[in-house]
Amino acid sequence: MDRQAYIEHILDHYEHPRNKGRMEDATIQLGGGNPGCGDLITIYLKIGPGNRIERATFEGEGCTISQAGGSIITEMIEGMTLDEVKALGTHTMVEEMGEDVVKSRVRCATLALGTAQAAIQEYERGKTRANIAEATDRAEAASRAS
Repeated sequence: MDRQAYIEHILDHYEHPRNKGRMEDATIQLGGGNPGCGDLITIYLKIGPGNRIERATFEGEGCTISQAGGSIITEMIEGMTLDEVKALGTHTMVEEMGEDVVKSRVRCATLALGTAQAAIQEYERGKTRANIAEATDRAEAASRAS
């Protein structure tokens, strides 16, 4: 794509965002921000069997690039596994939005991706804590029974 095509792609996602809105039954939600620009985004993820993203939505306020990034990333990650999302990098958003267009705004372009990845980390930490608590409860119950 040429520069103008990338700009039109970004504007389309900004003016007609995909997956924008709160998800009431989200498995995990997490807010993120870019203090230098004032961008805010909240990512909502519904995680299904096989640790696969069944649905992703976002809410936010901020510049065109950050909000278009929210639309682009939620569309991109639906159907991916958590590991696949964690493997995405800055280059993913730069390629999707055009290096020439976002090279001076990489933090804005990657805000949604970084927030989605942080949400996944939070989800995995929560599962680990729950597994530890469950194992501790079982051990305590077994020790009381003996």
